Amino acid sequence: MNVPVDLALSGTAVLERGVLPGALVLIAGGDIVWSGPAAHAPEHSATETLEHPGLILPGLVDLHCHGGGGASFPDASGPRDMLTAVREHRRHGTTSLVASLVTAPAAVLRDRVRDLAGLAADGEIAAIHLEGPFISADRRGAQNPEHIVAGDPDLVRELAEIAGGALATMTVAPEAEDADAVIEALAEVGTVPSLGHTDGSSAAMTRAVALSREQLRREHGRSPRPTATHLFNGMRPIHHRDPGPVLAALDAAARGDLVAELIADGVHLDARTVAHVFAVAAEDAVVLVTDAMAAAGMPDGQYRLGALDVTVDAGVATLTGGTSIAGGTAHLLDVVRLAVTEAGVDLARAVHAASAVPAGVLGMQDRIGSLEPGRRADVVLTDPGLRPVTVLRGGVPVGD
Repeated sequence: MNVPVDLALSGTAVLERGVLPGALVLIAGGDIVWSGPAAHAPEHSATETLEHPGLILPGLVDLHCHGGGGASFPDASGPRDMLTAVREHRRHGTTSLVASLVTAPAAVLRDRVRDLAGLAADGEIAAIHLEGPFISADRRGAQNPEHIVAGDPDLVRELAEIAGGALATMTVAPEAEDADAVIEALAEVGTVPSLGHTDGSSAAMTRAVALSREQLRREHGRSPRPTATHLFNGMRPIHHRDPGPVLAALDAAARGDLVAELIADGVHLDARTVAHVFAVAAEDAVVLVTDAMAAAGMPDGQYRLGALDVTVDAGVATLTGGTSIAGGTAHLLDVVRLAVTEAGVDLARAVHAASAVPAGVLGMQDRIGSLEPGRRADVVLTDPGLRPVTVLRGGVPVGD
């Protein structure tokens, strides 16, 4: 039987089963209908055939992104401004993006979530992430301490209702007041707790992981596992007499009970730290993220993140007048490239950590995150050095 397809892509593809030279990816009606060795492909007739000399990757999925292209989700004037950031990352290979907010007053969170909910309903973003406000003032990073508050499960439920099912993750410090009630409310509304911005103990982190697992099994969460918000960053450092939350999170990732976010952008973490986490964690327990802010894809200069001023110098964002890192300036494909070239992470596993694993956290693994048949035809064509050449979303080239 001859299968009609819109596009036949041939080259070296990064599939769920590894890196495959001589691969063929067939796209029809906006979906992938076949992928694998070209020699085993079904008989087909293609409207367009493209032999790509570089790499064929699945569209990337960023679980933690505050902005880009000069626009910031926490500070946007409305959905149109937010789309500037979405499109900046999409052009560079992030075909599914979770828009992250920062700690802010409840009224501001309501307004921003309402705008983002509209973008989610339109299919422009994959989901929403709230980074706060139930976090540690001591480990707040680039968050305004004036807006950090005790846990409020009723606010969680209200924001989830405004989000209309799009609230995917929320950062909470395990030691925050009423953190347990917040974790229970998050699971209740189908949102994954993301444990982070914490000055808590190892025991507190272990307990929060266990509670999250219990609640996510009981309720209908997107993922049965919590995440750790950018592991190491915004957390009490490891000390041999006070191990803190990081080692407990690593233990949970090694068991497969938690998915650890890593900002492997060459700024937030040393390359050896990235390598150690990949060596210790279970196969599906690491996700690469950008934590990008408005300066991603932009020149050095002055920017905003929430209520705070940010200075970007040599591509590094810090709070103006201070030293705290204030988000990332890389695209997710840059993070994948650095994980491979600087930390020595296997290419297939690095891509997996930026596509299939985050898709699983969102509960969208049957639709995005791989080149397997039945997935939306989100495809990134790169040169051999993992720099973007062409991006397809739903089989359609992403334009400027």
